Parts: sequence; structure tokens; C-alpha cells
Amino acid sequence: MRVISGILKGREILGYNINGTRPTMDRVKESIFSMIQNKLVHSVVLDLFAGSGNYGIECISQNAKFVYFNDKNKECIKVIKKNLAKFQILDKARILNMDYLMCLKFLMKEGIKFDLVFLDPPYKEHILESILKFLVENNLLVNGALIITEFMEEQLKNEYGNLKMIKTRTYGEKKVFIYEYIS
Repeated sequence: MRVISGILKGREILGYNINGTRPTMDRVKESIFSMIQNKLVHSVVLDLFAGSGNYGIECISQNAKFVYFNDKNKECIKVIKKNLAKFQILDKARILNMDYLMCLKFLMKEGIKFDLVFLDPPYKEHILESILKFLVENNLLVNGALIITEFMEEQLKNEYGNLKMIKTRTYGEKKVFIYEYIS
């Protein structure tokens, strides 16, 4: 895995082989970032199921203001810390080691709102719909925020209140839906 663009372009991201994760292929990542590139500069980002930190690191490389990395897997947390230290970008990030729902509740209590949210949970859990609803109902998104979802078999709606699907892509069995929040 490598950073595909920005100030860290070409740098290797550690963590391709973390047990229990499935890293996003570079071509999928390139496609996603080409669709959201206008939202990256100065954005506050949540990578809720961060794994190696691949998405969040890419955001920092492309001038995001700050990224919240969360994963409940302690091995993932170690790798994210190594990656951020290696790239000297620890000051642009906060790393959380919680269950996704605990993390969302914590961020809500902190009053943090996001411009970009990456949701790439374990496919078998089928939790995306409940997370999308939680983000909207608990005011965790700024006007114009984008949510990038990655999944296989889950059935998602075109809209959840003020959250509307704006783009879809399919890569083999993997699907990517991008939603925009308009308040």
C-alpha cells in the first residue's frame, strides 16, 4: 500500500497484513479520492474503521486539517501510530481505540463535526445503515459533508433524512456509495 497523491505521495503505508483487516486496493482508493478531492483541503475527517490508517493518511497527504482514526483492534492502533510517526504527521491526528458506537458517542459528546467520514466496517456485520442514521440524528456532520461507505452485501437506501446518495461505484463484489449531507 502506498500513498497515491499529495505531500506523502509514493510513501509506503505499513499494515497491509494486519490480521482481520482487508486493505482497500490502490485502484479503488484512487477512484474514491478522485471523486472527493474537492472536499479534502482543510477538512476534519473521521476514519471510523481505520485499519492501517490508509484513508486518513491519504487525507492528510492531501491537506486535510485533522483526522480522527478509530479502530477497536489494538494491532491496528499500533500500526497507525507507526505510520503517523514515520510520516511525521502525529500533530494532524487523534487515534482512538474503541468500538465504533462508543467512538461515535464520544465524538458527539466532544461536539466534533466532520467534513468527511470513511465507513469501511467488517462486511459481515451489516451496520452501515445504523451508522449513517446515527451520524445524521446526532448532528456529527457539517453542511456539505461527505460519507464514503465501502461494503459488499448490505442493502443501503438512497437517502437517510438530509443525507443523500450522490455517487456509486462497483469494483467486483465491492460497492462504494458516497452520501452528501445537506442541512
